[in-house]
Amino acid sequence: MKRIYLDNAATTPMDPKVFEAMVPFLRDHFGNPSSIHAFGRQTRAAIEKARRSIAALLNCAPGEIIFTSGGTEADNMVLHCGVRDLGIKHIITSPIEHHAVELTAAAIGERSNVQVHWLRLEADGKPDLGHLEELLKATHGQGVLVSLMHANNEIGTRIDLMTIGSFCHRYGALFHSDTVQTMGHYRFDLAALPVDFITCAAHKFHGPKGIGFLYMRSGAGLKPLILGGAQERNMRGGTENLAGIVGLAAAMEEAYGHLEEHQRHVQGLKDRMKQRLLETIPGVSFNGDPSSESLYTVLNVRFPDDGKAEMLVYNLDIEGIACSGGSACSSGSNKGSHVLAALYPDVTGANIRFSFSRFNTSEEVDRTVEALQRIFQPVLAQA
Repeated sequence: MKRIYLDNAATTPMDPKVFEAMVPFLRDHFGNPSSIHAFGRQTRAAIEKARRSIAALLNCAPGEIIFTSGGTEADNMVLHCGVRDLGIKHIITSPIEHHAVELTAAAIGERSNVQVHWLRLEADGKPDLGHLEELLKATHGQGVLVSLMHANNEIGTRIDLMTIGSFCHRYGALFHSDTVQTMGHYRFDLAALPVDFITCAAHKFHGPKGIGFLYMRSGAGLKPLILGGAQERNMRGGTENLAGIVGLAAAMEEAYGHLEEHQRHVQGLKDRMKQRLLETIPGVSFNGDPSSESLYTVLNVRFPDDGKAEMLVYNLDIEGIACSGGSACSSGSNKGSHVLAALYPDVTGANIRFSFSRFNTSEEVDRTVEALQRIFQPVLAQA
């Protein structure tokens, strides 16, 4: 029986069209983009074409797109270089950020005179806007960077970029949002959104691994994190990931060319799983914001604490179903989810993240629920 992949928040399968776009730049077009001969000019043109395509989709200037190795590098660039280059003395962030932001902010706070402020959260993981305004007022004029992810990678709770960005700019703070989980899944008009920095990783929307970008608003003033060459318009040293950049642009073009269709399909899968779980597994509930306002690709489910909690991911894997107990970036660690620990410190039970893509089907959802019924059969028999 074909295995079922429901861990798309960790990574997604590459779209065949993306692979086809990359092949010529893996096989035939190999010139170093920094070379001035015809081989180099050809690959340089491919990179700049990709940059222009991405910028057009996001309604920003091509020069505002800086290619990186992915979201983690881009997040680190904003925080580290913001402190170094922009006089940042206060970082406002939350305890449920991706580790690329949470651990980086904590490290900066420990090693420098930068003060890190941990924003209070609502029960569903949304930021407490009253507390945010208090912090912005208290630090006004002192060099402030606010870093809040657009949608949480574990529970799917999504913030309002327009509202929070407007808050930040009203009080003179810079606003960075990790948009790794939402890029390729929502439209962004960066000419209108009050954000200074956002980040992207191609493998979250059926592109290749090891490539992403930082959007840096023109005039933001960051200097390179990685030195070693004049690549990326002097913003990131190192020979460019040519095939990856071409694949990133192809993945974005495919995602945004059919976005509404993909949204309807994937939201339907999420809604179907929610309803079927509520109908078949007594005591099931959902972490974060399970409403239609949340990230439509992620459903974080809390199952009853019946002694199977520690083995549920493994039991599903035996059934041929791939899912996650938390963020893939923490896999292999004995530590539980820092997101769930921050929001629900006293709640027990098995917490499973199911995350969907346009390549999943309703039949796969039904098979997954049937597998869960088999796993929980002893509990269901006693109900």
